[in-house]
Amino acid sequence: MKAHYQTIGLIGKPNHQGANSTIDALANYLIKHNYQVLVECSVAKTIKTKALKIKSLTEIGELADLAIVVGGDGYMLGAARVLSCYNIGVIGVNRGNLGFLTDLSPQDLLEPLEEILTGKSHSEQRFLIETSVYRHGKLKSSNSAMNEAVLHAGKVANMIEFEVYIDGAFMFSQRSDGLIISTPTGSTAYSMSAGGPILTPNLNALSLVPMFPHTLSSRPIVVDGTSEIKLVLANENYENLQVSCDGHVILSVMPGDEVIIKKSTNTLRLIHPLSHDYFNVLRNKLGWGNKLY
Repeated sequence: MKAHYQTIGLIGKPNHQGANSTIDALANYLIKHNYQVLVECSVAKTIKTKALKIKSLTEIGELADLAIVVGGDGYMLGAARVLSCYNIGVIGVNRGNLGFLTDLSPQDLLEPLEEILTGKSHSEQRFLIETSVYRHGKLKSSNSAMNEAVLHAGKVANMIEFEVYIDGAFMFSQRSDGLIISTPTGSTAYSMSAGGPILTPNLNALSLVPMFPHTLSSRPIVVDGTSEIKLVLANENYENLQVSCDGHVILSVMPGDEVIIKKSTNTLRLIHPLSHDYFNVLRNKLGWGNKLY
């Protein structure tokens, strides 16, 4: 059957025995079936298969038709922030724990992968958010996140004070340990652990989830995905404040700074097997009940 993709990028967690063995198996399979294979440079050093084309993550984004990411959701998030800048399909092989973003099982990999490679799959666009820190009106730092941006103190259990504005309109002020601003993709991650709502991936929405607020009336709220969220840090805060993007990238924040969070212009094209069912994923990962009959 005619291949739907021609150039495949392989990305994985370096020095992880399970990820390395899966990438070796994928590389051998793809080469045997005459695909052009590009291996991300950091993992290429730790796998057995040699004589492969070694490329950076950005080069894979530019050159490949499909990227296969081997690892957990955390590793997928790191790759996604880069690959979302390119028109490339991305699918994950789960070598982590929960695996909300990694559909394929390493124990049952080749049959569903063969169908995907011949176009028997479906895709969806997942949006990212962009977080920017302004000081005295000047941009100090910025980064993107696929799951969430989290405003928090640098020390554990250290209360901070801030104001929240939605599209320029004042929403509330709060004293708490911080605030989680989550995409639908991230609604099953840190946000869910903090009591936030689960948002289905097709929603154009963002959730704001307070972290241990100093009031009993504070509740999570969902706003339109096109909203601009502005956080204004009170001058009375300590100086060790941070905004964490997907738990990977830390932006330093000072008292009086403004943090702007809004939808990114980039999206990630996730590829799923035809058998993929989002609610089935939730049932399996979260231990929900199955049908009664």
